[in-house]
Amino acid sequence: MATKMKSVFFCQNCGYESSKWMGQCPGCKEWNTFTEEPVKKSVSKSSGAGSSVNGKAVEPQSLSDVIMDEEDRADTHINELNRVLGGGLVRGSLTLVGGDPGIGKSTLLLQVARNLSLDGKKMLYISGEESLKQIKIRANRIGQFTDDLKFLCETNLEIIESVIERTKPEIVIIDSIQTMYNENVSSAPGSVSQVRESTGVLLRIAKSLNITVFIIGHVTKEGTVAGPRVLEHMVDTVLYFEGDRHASYRVLRSIKNRFGSTNEIGVFEMREEGLVEVANPSEYMLDGRPENASGSIVTCSVEGTRPILLEIQALVCRTNFGFPRRQANGTDYNKVNLLMAVLEKRLHLQLSDQDAYINLAGGMRLSEPALDLAMCLAIVSSFRNKPINDGIIAFGEVGLSGEVRAVNMVETRVSEAQKLGFKTCIVPKVSEKGLKEKFPDMNIWGVRSVLDAIEMI
Repeated sequence: MATKMKSVFFCQNCGYESSKWMGQCPGCKEWNTFTEEPVKKSVSKSSGAGSSVNGKAVEPQSLSDVIMDEEDRADTHINELNRVLGGGLVRGSLTLVGGDPGIGKSTLLLQVARNLSLDGKKMLYISGEESLKQIKIRANRIGQFTDDLKFLCETNLEIIESVIERTKPEIVIIDSIQTMYNENVSSAPGSVSQVRESTGVLLRIAKSLNITVFIIGHVTKEGTVAGPRVLEHMVDTVLYFEGDRHASYRVLRSIKNRFGSTNEIGVFEMREEGLVEVANPSEYMLDGRPENASGSIVTCSVEGTRPILLEIQALVCRTNFGFPRRQANGTDYNKVNLLMAVLEKRLHLQLSDQDAYINLAGGMRLSEPALDLAMCLAIVSSFRNKPINDGIIAFGEVGLSGEVRAVNMVETRVSEAQKLGFKTCIVPKVSEKGLKEKFPDMNIWGVRSVLDAIEMI
């Protein structure tokens, strides 16, 4: 067998591979993200017709020969995490937890390790970033740990693999994948080649030994470290932590899940003792809402199967410059420009000389079309300096002609609004049918356009 050494170029953002350097990545369209890395490739001759593994012939199978077993899920005792995972941990799965540094990834998985070790499951926490003393300082804030949870500070994958095969844990946590290195790859730890090869080794361990493996991946804005986007196609589940690390709340979002629904979210609050579940995110997001303030209205967004009520705030004021300023916090900036153009064209509002600031209170980042109607009403309320009644909630998609289109899961949204004491709900006219009978205590207003909603309010 001959060995050849050559260099290839990888995109640090998406992992696109090229034989030469390019200014713009064809995969993710980002600029100046290619880096050169040496790659060792082995060249061997074909063994001829037929194939075998350990002397046994490999034959294809039909679906009727496959035996289906029920998924063996483990309860993490964290309901928000169980929701995002689809009901709990699946044996033999590989899960990626990504997010900005310091947002709470290691803290959450250390809490999971503690809960599962209390159930008698053998846990192995492998850290390549912290020493055992540093981990113990953080663990003392969380609570008491049992002897079923073992810790290992190591970055060499060959040593890690031998320890896993010898101790045979049920669940393994890798913190983080950027610090692991494979001696068979000549590039530095954290590079695209090392991250990809290291994940391949962990994937083989998870599937062959039927061990649940968690890997933590860091994301940096500068793109100097290979992000977890390279790994998304290799793992079974991808979870992302969102939110400002300086704020108290955290949102855990499922981007990919082979064992459950995608786009589910779990809401946590960061406290001194660790991450604490937020059982009612709607009440948490509306806490501190001002009374009788113009430019404020409540809407309902659905993330996965969970409805969340949140406040949309708008501030519209005359610009002091020739070019008005538009700013959006928590939603798409271009969506705000589009909705203001609809209001100016269809409702004849003079907004071309107005600065506009849109904020989703609570720090949530959402781009669901159902927020369109509430944003339009908040903008008009601030522009005319007339407050909207605190008991009104509105949702619906707004088209370019000013019409209000239907959204999904209308009954779930209205039910969540009723639980928090709202009396009036503005919905698309096509979704009004049947709601008045199911919610007799709610005032259901069906509107066909943004103008109809403004006249009703």
